[in-house]
Amino acid sequence: MSPHPSGDFLARVLSRRGFLDCVTTGLAGVGLAKLACLEAGAATLPQPHYQPRAKRVLQIFCPGAASHMDLWEHKPALEKYHGQPLPGEENFVSFQGKNGNLMRSPWAFVPCGETGKQITSLFPHMQKHVDDIAFIHSMQSKSNTHGPGCVFMSTGHPTEGFPSAGAWCSYALGSENENLPAYVAITDVRGEPPNGKANWASGFLPAAHQGIMLSAQQPIRNLQTPESISHDEERDTSEFLDFLNQKHAAAHPGNSDLEARIAAYQLAGRMQLSAPEVCDLARESAATHTLYGTNDTNELKASYARNCLLARRLLEQGVRYVNLFCASRASGADGLLNWDAHKTLKADYERHGPIFDQPTAALLTDLKQRGLLDDTLVLWTTEFGRMPTHQANTEGRDHNPDGFTCWMMGAGVRGGVSYGATDEFGRRAVKNPTTVWDYYATVLHLLGLDHERLTYYYNGLDRRLTDVHGYVIHDVVA
Repeated sequence: MSPHPSGDFLARVLSRRGFLDCVTTGLAGVGLAKLACLEAGAATLPQPHYQPRAKRVLQIFCPGAASHMDLWEHKPALEKYHGQPLPGEENFVSFQGKNGNLMRSPWAFVPCGETGKQITSLFPHMQKHVDDIAFIHSMQSKSNTHGPGCVFMSTGHPTEGFPSAGAWCSYALGSENENLPAYVAITDVRGEPPNGKANWASGFLPAAHQGIMLSAQQPIRNLQTPESISHDEERDTSEFLDFLNQKHAAAHPGNSDLEARIAAYQLAGRMQLSAPEVCDLARESAATHTLYGTNDTNELKASYARNCLLARRLLEQGVRYVNLFCASRASGADGLLNWDAHKTLKADYERHGPIFDQPTAALLTDLKQRGLLDDTLVLWTTEFGRMPTHQANTEGRDHNPDGFTCWMMGAGVRGGVSYGATDEFGRRAVKNPTTVWDYYATVLHLLGLDHERLTYYYNGLDRRLTDVHGYVIHDVVA
């Protein structure tokens, strides 16, 4: 075989001399690198800035702008002044037009736990966890539109192209399990949230940090090795492909997409060992399935329950950040598919409430019983709130970015706390107004990360999850 120019890797590797040279040096390097990683163990993971309170995060996201004054923040004034104009904003025009009069919640609020915190009677199972939750009732958003609002809540920026919170955590801390992704997004059976994959994108961070989509309803494809291929053949093929990939990557330095694609294939190979077992919900006891409601006659509830159970199994196996979505885009053939109740609030939420309530409460109970809440931070988020008035001539509420509720619980969180508040009607945040950047500054703080030091240089700037804003909400930190 005739010699080839040294710049042509494929030609060189196909020549006998070039092939033997590359194999000798390449596999030696790969082997040494792998040995170094194995010997270093956990020390190879990126390190936090200081001692963390939490090791991993579960973020439960209810897209559609779940109504704070109907779920989490009791407003007696809405009952007292029901049917009267909103003082000072009698002719206010919001997202979809002029608003009507004040409208009380269709559900009673009930005192819960030792703190007596009142939440909606629509969530009888969630009421059991109120003493462990830190409610933040003074959230504000930069958008009153679902797509940008969801992206803002997920990334700290109202436009696409920025890394999600999960991607930042993957970048900062890596995964505790090399056979599973650091970051997983579990989508609802009803579909993706507004603006879809932008909610778990890596943005300008290396593409390897984007969320991997999984769900209990959609098993991972093509992970099983064909029976005709032996273990030794699979190992040898994998090692040879790894060698070729590393040489190809070396010839294209700085190509994030290429590196991510190689890393994704390598991860897929490792997932053959772990993912089928983690995703096999049949391994759980009948009592656990009953707790979550995975066999409920309401298939939407059962599907979400299975996703909740999958989330716990992923967290248990060391996945760093899990996004769990409850609801999807605006509508479908069977009606409204998320919490965006413009016309029929009561009917909509009485459909969504049972889907969310039991499985979510079961997940929190299960995490607590297994000791996982000791080092798992749980977040509940939505993109913005809703108006205290009814919308035009309907029995629904319009969008309200000026005040809404998010909450957190688990590792490092002071339970039984209500931080901030909207005004007496729930219209605007008036006590300790809180931004998405404050919220994530607190999340990063609990993970042992200084939000001002977690940066990535891009397009001439040191970029942050919290942009140039954000303060840790110390009142919700234990």
